[in-house]
Amino acid sequence: MKSKLGTRKLGNSGLEISSLGLGCMGMTMGYGPAGDRKDMIKLIHDAVERGVTFFDTAQVYGPFTNEELVSEALAPFKGEIRV
Repeated sequence: MKSKLGTRKLGNSGLEISSLGLGCMGMTMGYGPAGDRKDMIKLIHDAVERGVTFFDTAQVYGPFTNEELVSEALAPFKGEIRV
């Protein structure tokens, strides 16, 4: 999927990602209660539709809770988004 936002190379890996990413920590913890799961999945879907291909998540945001949310949300885009 070609990002409408422009792209950047990630480090020396050669991986090309959208120049704008989505930080996902606040979806499951960190800034108050976790967001509604359906709303967070819709937010991730909306980001993909706008060209975002870089989603920041980490094991420490749960553990695993955030990664599971992002994985579920991106499942319909398998092959289009690199996680």
